[in-house]
This record gives sequence, C-alpha cells and structure tokens, in this order.
Amino acid sequence: MKIFSSNSDLQTVLLNRFVRYVRCWSESSGENADKGIMPSTSQQKVFAKSLLTEIKTVGLKNAQLTADGYIYAVLPASKGMEYVPPFCLLAHLDTVDEVSGKDVKPIIHASYDGARIDLQDGVVLDVTEDAYLAQAAAGRDTIITSDGTTLLGADDKAGIAEIVSALEYIKSNKEIKHGAIEVIFSPDEETGHGMDKVPLHLIKSKCAYTVDGGHIGQLETECFNAYGAEVTFWGKAAHTGDARRTGMVNAVHTAARFIENIPSGERPETTDGYEGFFAVMECSGTVEKACVKLLLRDFTEQGMAGRIEKVKKIAVVCADSCRAKVDVSFRQQYKNMKAVLDSVPSVVKNIADAYRAAGVEPVYTPIRGGTDGSRLTELGIPTPNIFTGGHNYHSRREWASLPQMCAATDVLINLAAVIVLANK
Repeated sequence: MKIFSSNSDLQTVLLNRFVRYVRCWSESSGENADKGIMPSTSQQKVFAKSLLTEIKTVGLKNAQLTADGYIYAVLPASKGMEYVPPFCLLAHLDTVDEVSGKDVKPIIHASYDGARIDLQDGVVLDVTEDAYLAQAAAGRDTIITSDGTTLLGADDKAGIAEIVSALEYIKSNKEIKHGAIEVIFSPDEETGHGMDKVPLHLIKSKCAYTVDGGHIGQLETECFNAYGAEVTFWGKAAHTGDARRTGMVNAVHTAARFIENIPSGERPETTDGYEGFFAVMECSGTVEKACVKLLLRDFTEQGMAGRIEKVKKIAVVCADSCRAKVDVSFRQQYKNMKAVLDSVPSVVKNIADAYRAAGVEPVYTPIRGGTDGSRLTELGIPTPNIFTGGHNYHSRREWASLPQMCAATDVLINLAAVIVLANK
C-alpha cells in the first residue's frame, strides 16, 4: 500500500515551506528555561503565531497557541472514520542556543554532486568526512545548508514542515481516509523543558510520534536516561601576595581538578552507540565560588545510578584535596522510553508499517539524546521518534536532504492510512 509519492510539485511545496521556516528566528534560552520562563524567548512565540495562522489556513481545527507557547490543533477524522483512535504528531519550535539561529540564510544545492562545499567562516562540508553526505551525493539529492555563519535549523523545522505538508496533503486528498490527527508544536525542547507545560488536557490521543530524528530510515524507540548535575565548590579568598600564610583556597583550581578527573573515555567525544557519558557543559566562578554544570547520560537506570555516585565521589575527593567545600545537586531531565514502548508494541508496529508502505525500511537506532517524546512517554503517551532528513544538528555544518524530507512526509501520510487499516 503506497498512497503518496513525492512528485516535483510537492517537493517544491515542502522546500519552500522549510526555507521559510528556517529564516524565522526561534532560538531558545537554556538560562531562562531553567528559571521556569516558558517560552524562554519571545522569538519562539513570534514564530508560533505565524505558524498558527498558517495551519488554520491549511484547514486544521481548534488551532490555538497557549500562554506557555504551545501550538495545538487537530485535523478532524474523515467522514465515517470517527471511530478510528486519534494519534498525535509533535515537533519543536526552537533551535539550540549553543550556535546562533538568527538571520539564517539557507543555500539550496540542487542535485548535489559531492563537490566540497565551502561556506563562510571556514565551514566545510566534505563527503570524505561525512558518510551520509556521500550517500546524498550518490543519489544526487538536493541538499540545503546555511551560509556557514549560523546553524540551519532543520532541528526541528524540517519536522514542522513535514507535518504541515503531510496534513495539507491528507486534507486535500479526500480518497485518504483517516482518523483524527492531533498536532503539538512545542517550545524549548532544546533546553530540556519542552514538555514542562504541555497542554495534556487538550490531547485525546493515546499514542504520538515525534518528527525529530535524522537520517532516512532511522526509527528511534529508546533513548538515554538523562540527568543534569551542578557541582559548586566553595573556596576562601585572600590577597594573592599573602595567600600561603592566610590559607587561600581557590575554588577555580578545585573546579579545574574536578573536570580533569572526569574519565576521558566517558565523554561525548569518545563514546557512541550504547555508551553513556559525562559532558561538562559550563564552568564559571571566582576564587570563592566556582560552579561546574554537567550532563549525565546512560541507557540503563543502573548505569545512571553509578554515574551519579561517581560525580559525587570525584567532587568530594577534589574538594578535600584542595581544602574546599562542595555542594552537588542533580535534576532528572528525561527517562529511557524503551520499557514503555515495549509494553505497547502496536505503537511501533504501526509506524514501522508506515515506513514500509512509503518504501522506507526502518532502521532501529538508539537516540543518543532525548526528544519531547521521551518526556511525553513518561507522561503516559508512548511516543517513538521518526527521521526528518536533517544531519549534523547543533552545528554550522548542519544540512538537510530534500528527498529524505519528502520520504518523512510520505511516512506520515501512510501512517494515517495504516492506523485506519489496523482498526478495521
């Protein structure tokens, strides 16, 4: 059963929509989000308002923007399909604040042939360094990059463009029978707060799918367990010329020793697959007080418990050796969704069937990170993650493949039909 094929007209619609979205600044702020500000930046709400107007035009109903920056809308069931259980599609509005997402200038490389791409500020895309880019070149994919001065924003504006384009196609093709399809576009996914104030009372669906993955075919049903850690060292200030006699204790030196003792083989840059890590994300301070912020990631709860204990032990040992005091705190960010998804196999089977109906073979890969779906699964709505066709996220080397984006759109349309068949 193949319902949708990405012909040139639809490719053009999807490309134009995506380019328009990435030009909209919607960078979030981790600092503000940690203070409970939702959305964490005003530009997210500006983008959300323009998107709300668009999805109303497309024909979605009950479309609304909550005070906390979430868009909710629904495509009602087609006539006679009201009995089909609804499902929900999610993507996020924000881009990461680690790399600028302001004034994005997308560049379209039609029928990319594999030549080295030299962007501004010394940013280079080279097929010899990127196997996925080499695959795109072999297929003469049209790819989209930024100009090198910013990220692109395919994470997750590719997902938004694919959802809107899929629903627009379903709405305009009456032969596609479907149940109700709900949509949530969320703020602050990149800050780890994307589901903090999600309007659960509006969602009728018992399952959902985030459109926030990467390479074509990837289907993600498991992710890290995630904690944030904050280690604060307290020192004692003194005149540097008299520091030995007066007993100066330098909190900055203590923090540096702590960072140096993080195992070198357990950092993001030295791990992959199912290996967890410690990631030092920020270090700041003075002689009297220095703070180190880390991310802790592990696929098992036992492994995470061990990482928490290791951070505590390293912090105490370093503080004692430098005569400093230390405070350590942890905050759970999200949990591995695997156990929940394993308990409801139909949720994964339906999306896998939609992949195959769209001519895409699913490739099960773990998420070395998390999505809004991780949190939503914790909240009682099992939510796997599908690919978008975006690559090299969170960097100025980010790029997206238009044929892969079309394939993701195809999967979403076929999902609507698969769920109807599964409930006959």
